[in-house]
Amino acid sequence: MKFLGRVAVLGGGSWATALAKLLLHNEERILWYMRRADRIEDFRRSGHNPAYLSDVIFDTSRIDFSDDINEVCSLADTLVVALPSPYIKSHLAKICVDISQKNVVVATKGIIPDENILATDYFVNHYGCKHENMLVIGGPCHAEEVALQRLSYLTIGCHDLKKSEAFASLLRSEAMKTICSTDVDGIEYGAVLKNVYAIASGIINGMKNGDNFQAMLVSNAIREMQRFVDTVAPMQRNICDSAYLGDLLVTSYSRFSRNHNFGSMIGKGYSVKAAMMEMEMVAEGYYATRCIRLINERYGVDMPILDCVYAILYEDVRPHVALTGIVDRFV
Repeated sequence: MKFLGRVAVLGGGSWATALAKLLLHNEERILWYMRRADRIEDFRRSGHNPAYLSDVIFDTSRIDFSDDINEVCSLADTLVVALPSPYIKSHLAKICVDISQKNVVVATKGIIPDENILATDYFVNHYGCKHENMLVIGGPCHAEEVALQRLSYLTIGCHDLKKSEAFASLLRSEAMKTICSTDVDGIEYGAVLKNVYAIASGIINGMKNGDNFQAMLVSNAIREMQRFVDTVAPMQRNICDSAYLGDLLVTSYSRFSRNHNFGSMIGKGYSVKAAMMEMEMVAEGYYATRCIRLINERYGVDMPILDCVYAILYEDVRPHVALTGIVDRFV
């Protein structure tokens, strides 16, 4: 749609790469910000991202690369932000151009560190962006399966449904189906929480506690997610929709889930520090656990699974001890 104008991807990781590939299915050209100039040169030379999803081939003549975030933000009308949440502030701190009138599509699945607010709220509060120009991308969708062109679904949230549909049309293909929603905050919070619960699911898997217990944890996790999201962002929603339950399921069980794999290592006996060092990509649920815990101090929602994961990750409580405290609370 014309009012989305020129589209730029911010970020060089696997999710940014997958989204860029989707956009180029329907867009003639895109802008693409990557932090490292050497990665851009390698990308131009090889035709693929040298560090992530390297099997995905691009026509680089249709991509305007830049390692200058201000150049990209100046030229683009719509910014697709796919930066890892732990580092998003350091990247955005470089922006000194006015982006208040831009459309901002948040593909980051995390809370802004230290601020403990959603990424959409951060753009509104710090850059003067308008709520009606903020969009979010929800799952269930792993970058790796998008790269393999396996049938996938994305939910696009925006207070302006016309804008949601316009961006959804840029991603849509035979292999990618899209759903539109006005539940911006719910989709964002759901995307954050499912990473926390995926860590818990991974811990159970790593401890070899069995499918029965893992299923009970996930079924209770969706109830916990509903309690929290309905409290902090009240509106009419169906927690069984794919943006919530579907995203939780794929992240809790998939071999592509870095949060599940991170939790699995802890369940197998790795220390938190050792598991983080072993991971090649960021497990955003580690940071999300602390952020949601701090946010919930204001609301007091009953969140035993979150508290269990927090105790393991931040209070050095052994997994079998922490899990003992919640098994009798499952229904």
